[in-house]
Amino acid sequence: MKINILVFFIFLTGYSQNITKKNIDVLIIGGSTSGTSAGITAARLGVKTLIIEETPWIGGMFTSQGVGACDGNNNLPSGIWNEFREALRNHYGGAEALETGWVSNTLFEPSVGNMLFNQMASKEKNLQIIHGFYVTNIVKVGNLVKGAIFKNDKNEILEVSAKVTIDATDIGESLKMAGADYRLGMDSKLETNEANAPLKSNEIVQDLTWVAILKDFGKNADKTIQKPSDYNPLNFKGSCVETVDNIKIDCDKMLTYGKLPNNKYMINWPTKGNDIYLNVVEMSREARNKELLKAKNYTLQFVYYIQHELGYKNLGLADDEFKSTDLLAYAPYYREGRRLKGVSFLTYNHVAEPYSQKEALYKTGISVGDYPVDHHHKQNPNAPDLGFPPVPSYSIPLGALIPDKINGFVVSDKAISVSNLINGSTRLQPVVLLTGQAAGTLAALAVNENKEVRNVSIRKVQQSLLDQKAYIIPLFDVKPTNPDFETIQKIAATGILKTKGESYKWANRTWFYPDATLTIQEFTEGLNQFNSKNKIVLKQDLLTEKQAAKILIKAGGNFKNKSKFSKSLITKKELAKLIEESLNPFEKEIDFSGNVK
Repeated sequence: MKINILVFFIFLTGYSQNITKKNIDVLIIGGSTSGTSAGITAARLGVKTLIIEETPWIGGMFTSQGVGACDGNNNLPSGIWNEFREALRNHYGGAEALETGWVSNTLFEPSVGNMLFNQMASKEKNLQIIHGFYVTNIVKVGNLVKGAIFKNDKNEILEVSAKVTIDATDIGESLKMAGADYRLGMDSKLETNEANAPLKSNEIVQDLTWVAILKDFGKNADKTIQKPSDYNPLNFKGSCVETVDNIKIDCDKMLTYGKLPNNKYMINWPTKGNDIYLNVVEMSREARNKELLKAKNYTLQFVYYIQHELGYKNLGLADDEFKSTDLLAYAPYYREGRRLKGVSFLTYNHVAEPYSQKEALYKTGISVGDYPVDHHHKQNPNAPDLGFPPVPSYSIPLGALIPDKINGFVVSDKAISVSNLINGSTRLQPVVLLTGQAAGTLAALAVNENKEVRNVSIRKVQQSLLDQKAYIIPLFDVKPTNPDFETIQKIAATGILKTKGESYKWANRTWFYPDATLTIQEFTEGLNQFNSKNKIVLKQDLLTEKQAAKILIKAGGNFKNKSKFSKSLITKKELAKLIEESLNPFEKEIDFSGNVK
């Protein structure tokens, strides 16, 4: 009996030693692309923040997943994305030093990305990062999330209590644990009204990729790896024929697609390359990890094909990037997983025609993107063809980060509340980095104001982001260096002065035309949609400064000096300043559909 009691005591003591408890303001599940930016941002805003990341690196797609080639936002130097890009340029010696491949204007070694993110994070005294743990459960009281439980491979347990919890995982790992409603796979066009969506919904997700980084070891080197199991060269035949947009190429061109600085090559090639279809989202962690071995093996097969069949024996797996046993990226590059059912639901139509939708979601924008709707489905013959529908640049609405029913919980990365179709654009790295910045901002404001996240003012979140030099409206022609940047962003976000979207190659645009004039009718239509009490004046005369002031006073505006206005035509830039001075419409609270409260 004494022995049994002793054993039981030792067991309890050992068990209690394996549990660590922490109390924090903001908990971030996943040091992904968005998790990293959310953590840095929340800490900067003065709240105690903890990032818990399973891999050895932070930065997600950019780093631990090996995708050191930025898709999009080259002309949208917004917030923390611009900060990170400037750090890259400083490290490598200018913007041109990052233009090593043809898929992007910004390419870099993943290890450098991780180093720079860690340098940014290390400056924040309110931020702690713990590696090696994965989430096993969400702690809830009723519908309120109170934190999460984590575990590592040593069976150590970490229990974290938090005022706000952010899921920043690539596939929405904790959504199901939190009891948050979500979508998975392709939506039916009967639900979303998107012309390119399939008629019937399905659970098909995009192909994923396990990225490899190759390095040139010199023309006489032979770095050919051992032939992987199940190798079949026919799987990769045609990889050097053409790009996804049907441009003829050769094998040198294919490899320089993702050429990185220091003679390295990102292997993340969609056409007869190392994309693979594995729908692992709903699997247990153990089953998923086993299934993902197929993705690793498929990438190694493609590497062997490049070396053995194509003759690039000098290109070997980089030995100075990942310290994994196989030298591959630390984690797979997921393009899609669970997608939250949030208080807002962004579809392709909201992006393509922002002013024609029932919900003016553009008014609630918190991160911006300009990449095309890019879906990877070549490895799944059962996937419907979604085409390549054109879009302008766009804003992601704040409500896409907030669950419909669960409190104390924010969602970022690719798991936000968007349709499957538009996820083909909102999933890209710079957009996701900015979405994380917004998630961190929302969480910090909720903590600082002691409010539930859904009750934080949308305009306060947007103002904080503007203070951080981030865009809320994706304007191509008004950069943060413009002295009127903030004013124009605010007025464009009210809808009083409209923008013009344009689908343009691989870098879509939205124009404000700050030096353009507009008609009296256009101006009064903008004021009418902001407040229906403002009458529309059906005059096509170009608006003068004096007429603008008169109309604004009639709409309730107030000027300190009413005699200063001239009869000269007024530009949109100057009109934006008059609107802000007299009406200050951005200060009026809006709901998640963009309606003034």
